[in-house]
Amino acid sequence: MLKTFTEIPASAPATPLLERIDLPADLRRLPAEQLGPLADELREFLLYTVGKTGGHFGAGLGVVELTLALHYVYQTPADRLVWDVGHQAYPHKILTGRRARFASLRQKGGLSGFPNRAESEYDPFGTGHSSTSISAALGMALAARQRGEARKAVAVIGDGAMTAGMAFEALNHAAHTRADLLVVLNDNQMSISENVGGLSTYFSRVWASQLYNSIRRSGQKMLSAVPPASEFVRRTEEHMKGLVSPGTLFEEMGYNYIGPIDGHNLPLLVETLQNLRRLAEPVLLHVITQKGRGFEPAEEDPIKYHALGKIEPPAAGAGPPAGPKYQDVFGQWLCDMAAQDARLVAITPAMREGSGLVEFSRRFPDRYHDVGIAEQHALTLAAGLACAGLRPVVAIYSTFLQRAYDQLIHDLALQNLDVTLALDRAGPVGEDGASHAGAFDISFLRCIPNMLVLTPADENETRRALYTAYMHPGPAAVRYPRGSGPGRAIESAMRELEIGKGRVCRSGRDTALLAFGTVLAACMQAGEQLDATVADMRFAKPLDAALIRELAHGHRRLVTVEENVLAGGAGSAVLELLAAAGGRVDCVRLGLPDCFQEQASRADLLDQAGLSAAAILRRLAAPG
Repeated sequence: MLKTFTEIPASAPATPLLERIDLPADLRRLPAEQLGPLADELREFLLYTVGKTGGHFGAGLGVVELTLALHYVYQTPADRLVWDVGHQAYPHKILTGRRARFASLRQKGGLSGFPNRAESEYDPFGTGHSSTSISAALGMALAARQRGEARKAVAVIGDGAMTAGMAFEALNHAAHTRADLLVVLNDNQMSISENVGGLSTYFSRVWASQLYNSIRRSGQKMLSAVPPASEFVRRTEEHMKGLVSPGTLFEEMGYNYIGPIDGHNLPLLVETLQNLRRLAEPVLLHVITQKGRGFEPAEEDPIKYHALGKIEPPAAGAGPPAGPKYQDVFGQWLCDMAAQDARLVAITPAMREGSGLVEFSRRFPDRYHDVGIAEQHALTLAAGLACAGLRPVVAIYSTFLQRAYDQLIHDLALQNLDVTLALDRAGPVGEDGASHAGAFDISFLRCIPNMLVLTPADENETRRALYTAYMHPGPAAVRYPRGSGPGRAIESAMRELEIGKGRVCRSGRDTALLAFGTVLAACMQAGEQLDATVADMRFAKPLDAALIRELAHGHRRLVTVEENVLAGGAGSAVLELLAAAGGRVDCVRLGLPDCFQEQASRADLLDQAGLSAAAILRRLAAPG
């Protein structure tokens, strides 16, 4: 086991067994006794490559043995293997023809950090958001049954992703259909304890065996005509399982529950999966794994090492980041606001660290609610709290707010409830790629009645925007990007922004740049070169109509700039306003393209979209 990052080799480790595995068919030709040494090599390779590229870390280390066993037993890609979220799919990628390209992970033009249908036939379903695997795998199982195809479907879902209602909706339907589906519950929130060895392992072997399941089916058929006897046998079986496993819930739902078993015991995994592959019914296999397995810091602190950046020394002469991260600006404001107002409560759907809520959760534990991966519940919980006189703040990534759109409209906006939405990761997010981009929130928020949509330009304005949204007696959203700000001094005092009012930051001639959000810095740079007027609009809804009409009257050309798709975005809102006013002015809209931008650095993605200072200058210098 490696104990520090310094033990990770500077050059690629020797992996003679792994180098023989280009595809799972090669893996299946190995004798079973070589799987253990192969797991060691795969873990070493994973440690080395993710240390170089950055990426999700702990979950992949924890499923090395499970990944090997699944591909060893199931005939992938004919059998469908669907990984939930994708945090745990790195070993899967390495074993499915992508080992040679793994150093390009999450880089521009390289491998996606998540399963991707366009990348490999071994990725039957694209994932990035959680809790979709069971629904998708069930669809594949039902399609195979309808088409008469002899293929299996497997969903691998983590215990965190099982907190989402969608996972239970799919579990319920799968049991109803009696589909040929295996759900592997990868439970890595606890260390392997006593109930995974001894008696539990014995029962798990028995429950998964052909003999047991043959007797089980025959007994059920024979005793179905004798209800008292059938009920007695069913209850006896449930009681035996209940002694050593938490499977009663899944059995009641209609699943053959197997486990919990040691997810790092390769012989046991292979034997169990070989037995389960012979079944043709809904089965739930409960596997206990250790997040960060094989790397001591990640084993001891799985939250910290869920993901990591590139492990490399800082460049010579490199200074500190330009400013604090926006998530930390939010976290500090939240603590300051909570100290002033006892009605404030904070809600997060399992994103405490990413959203900057660690300090708040420690200082105000009774006013902090982590609801798990359950965005829909998060918003309606906030609505209920608001109805009872509290002041909820929901910290949520822009991309995850999409999952609760009905609750946003029906439970918050329709009732005009006093809830503040802090939308982190607005705009391109960089290496996490298309599934995590906050590209659509201005478009889907500004069409909702009663909504206030704020687009602050820097750290201090973000603090003021959050305070403004919080003081507004209705639903309000503040969007801010991933990463650090430009280094603006942050006021300690709480000051509101005037709702629906922007400001002119630079006066020029001919062209006026209307910046919505942190693109203001790029607009200011371009404005200096163009001698253009630059306005910080601050609000996407309501717009500063007076300022827009004034700029349209005094300039030949208006240019709207936003980190949001053009369709229905802030630029569209400006055009709508001008059209309604009967104004005639040349208007250029700059924003994110009408496509899903794949992984690259945030700077690269902004430049590709035409939102860097240089790209703005190129676009405005081009004819037409």
